[in-house]
Amino acid sequence: MKIQFVRSKELILTTHAGLATVGTLLAHTKLTKRLNHTMIKDFEHPFHSHADVMKSYLGLLCQGKSDFDHIEPFRKDDVFSICLQLNKVPSSPTLRQRLDAAASSKKADWNRILLEESADLLRQIQAPLTGLLAGEESYIPLDLDVSPFDNSGTKKEGVSRTYKGTDGYAPIFAYLGQEGYGINVELREGSVHCQKETDVFLEQSIRYARRVTDAKLLVRMDAGNDSLDNLHVCHRHPDTDYIIKVNLRKSPKETWLSIAKSKGIACQQREGKIEYVGAIEFAQKGFEHNLRQVFHVIERTMEPDGQLLLVPEIEVHVYWTSLRCAPWRVIELYRDHGTSEQFHSEIKTDLDLERLPAGKFATNDLVLHAGVFAYNLLRIMGQESLREDDAPIRGNVKRRRIRTVIQNIIYMAARFVRHAGRIALNFGGNSPWFLTARRIYQAFV
Repeated sequence: MKIQFVRSKELILTTHAGLATVGTLLAHTKLTKRLNHTMIKDFEHPFHSHADVMKSYLGLLCQGKSDFDHIEPFRKDDVFSICLQLNKVPSSPTLRQRLDAAASSKKADWNRILLEESADLLRQIQAPLTGLLAGEESYIPLDLDVSPFDNSGTKKEGVSRTYKGTDGYAPIFAYLGQEGYGINVELREGSVHCQKETDVFLEQSIRYARRVTDAKLLVRMDAGNDSLDNLHVCHRHPDTDYIIKVNLRKSPKETWLSIAKSKGIACQQREGKIEYVGAIEFAQKGFEHNLRQVFHVIERTMEPDGQLLLVPEIEVHVYWTSLRCAPWRVIELYRDHGTSEQFHSEIKTDLDLERLPAGKFATNDLVLHAGVFAYNLLRIMGQESLREDDAPIRGNVKRRRIRTVIQNIIYMAARFVRHAGRIALNFGGNSPWFLTARRIYQAFV
């Protein structure tokens, strides 16, 4: 059967009806007011307001599009403007030039505005925050981690060799809760060591986390951030505990095996494999109380297939922690820190932000801050979709992936209708996500 392609001059259809919820969430913030009050050189009285420029770009990011040229098809799209409550949609050159100017202006400080408004939005709408139990105490995890962005083959400012062996950037992120809301980000050159100025970043992250919740925080960091500076930051903040993996550097494994045998609890997992778990405490200069380290030492004298080893294999994991719970629980809580790799993946792939669009380092930093804001908007929508069992995709899931939100909730086909001074989005009878999308919109309108 031959199918004809016909174009209507009357029907107004859209493929991104889910942006209506994005616009509603943005209306809960002071983003428009704060951005329009910033002063940027050569843009004192812009034709396109600062808020329209940034909100237009957030609208792109919420569709998984990061390139500035992707704005062009939406310049004459009435639905895009109405959903995001825009006066005018900027052109691609305007978008690029304005972000360049805002990023280079120290007075504008759009990065800080985006992070603050994002955190305030999470508190205002009471976004769900799932904690973790450590003994009898409940904590909201605050995960800090570096994730290399591969930008090889480009000449962008700040691109250099990362620890992964590729040319790119090495941004550091801070995520809050098991949902993984992004509360802080900083773009760094690829060759920068992961601990450089991380104590300052940690201090900022705790302050942003406090804008979201007053609950106890549990900071979790990798061995690359094994520094007493980070411990000092955590000790300065009340209701803030930490688990930071120790970088053993040149510390002999045999020494830790000796400590484990004398201070730990042994458990023989199989013949030829013994695990030791325990904790030690000691005084450290500059700290009022003793510091605690939890250790997990594995000694293997035999392979699983029965082959004896001439020299025993020793595996050592040590963690700084201020928690007073059992050592095994500390180890489990640190292992859960690996979930943050999934959050990195969603920002890099689902939002298409791994290969950043600008040539200037400061602009890419601003783009990444906007990306974290868009990521939070989509995460809020995804978590709201799980409150009731009306989605066509069912299952015992705790977190809706960003890609799923974009594909099924943002990219929804609808007919745009104006009638009697009212605006409506008319969805088809076979729209499986309609009930979920309508409920999410009504939750924030």
